Amino acid sequence: MTKAATDSLVTVDWLNEHLDDPKVRVFEVSVDPGVYEKAHIPGATNLNWHTDLVDTINRDIASREKLEAQLRKAGVENDTTVIIYGDHNNWFAAWGAWVLDVYGFGTRVKLLDGGRKLWEARKLPLTDKLPAFKASSITLPERDNSLRARLTNVLDFVEGRIDGKLVDIRSSDEYLGKIFAPEGVKELSIRAGHIPQAENVPWATIVNEDGTYKPLDEIRRIYADKGIDGSKPVITYCRIGERSSHTWFALKRLLGYDARNYDGSWTEYGNAVGVPVVNKSGTVWLGK
Repeated sequence: MTKAATDSLVTVDWLNEHLDDPKVRVFEVSVDPGVYEKAHIPGATNLNWHTDLVDTINRDIASREKLEAQLRKAGVENDTTVIIYGDHNNWFAAWGAWVLDVYGFGTRVKLLDGGRKLWEARKLPLTDKLPAFKASSITLPERDNSLRARLTNVLDFVEGRIDGKLVDIRSSDEYLGKIFAPEGVKELSIRAGHIPQAENVPWATIVNEDGTYKPLDEIRRIYADKGIDGSKPVITYCRIGERSSHTWFALKRLLGYDARNYDGSWTEYGNAVGVPVVNKSGTVWLGK
């Protein structure tokens, strides 16, 4: 990886050597129940994606006060480097990194390249002991909304008011409208298909077998082949915003492109009234 990547990613070897570094805090953001409680990286604090990183009443990311409380409990200071990892290909870990970036962390928040998958494959240390830290008094800034796309921003691209690129990182079957959601996942939209003009670059296209990101030159070429070269602003989306966070991280943090994550994603767009949808599969909503 180039220096741009090392500013935003850490290797499992680097983290293993910095587990006792007082200027480093590690957070696990996993999805499967009980994964963290069973065993986690020593010193890692659990962040529950469903409760700690979101507003549990409104569909929104966690408030500044809510996130501050989590970071203070973990002893995060203004000069702390935060490392985030998780299961399921680091999708929700990338979501956590995006949320922290929205609250001003920038390159002080980094992803563990390869996440739990690679850490476990390398048989690096795990523990079931819960960490305890001296609480901090960190104060977060207001949200940087330039990293977040809303439905109106997406429609600006679709309707030609802004010349930008949309990246749909879902599977080909989701993109074409053959299925509403991945197998085994409860559908949350009443329509299938994709946003007009969106390029389909499934998230796994830019990932190695071990879960790490591919070399930057290869990632850059993959997107350039789809007409995404950093010359225009980019919005990424998926179903609920977590897989697209992983792609946003590559585009924004690794390649340095002007990229935003649309966390409303297909569950918002696919339920919106009067917006255009492309569906080439013939799948239709039957009002079930």
